[in-house]
Amino acid sequence: MTRNPGRQRSGEEGLSRHILPNAGTMVGVCTTLIGLVKIVEGRIGPSHVDEAAALTAILFLASAIASYLSIRLAAESGLAIRLERCADIAFVLGLISLSVIAILFAYETI
Repeated sequence: MTRNPGRQRSGEEGLSRHILPNAGTMVGVCTTLIGLVKIVEGRIGPSHVDEAAALTAILFLASAIASYLSIRLAAESGLAIRLERCADIAFVLGLISLSVIAILFAYETI
């Protein structure tokens, strides 16, 4: 399959169309985690997991916004390509952050 040489990565072929729904889902996962931690804090005592999850949710929100704007802009736009790259980086950082939070919470570090 050959690509149209005038077409950049954004748009129908771009990563943004995959990042946007998944980033929205991950914001929901972080919100659920915050709620569950708030319920459990009564038994285990205070922790910082909810604060870390809230910061991670902001990363996923930034990823969702950047990917949405990338989709809305023209596919050939340099700004759309940069926004898509930012969305990708923020999404991966959010995934790494959520994984680190899970590991630290499992070992009762935070």
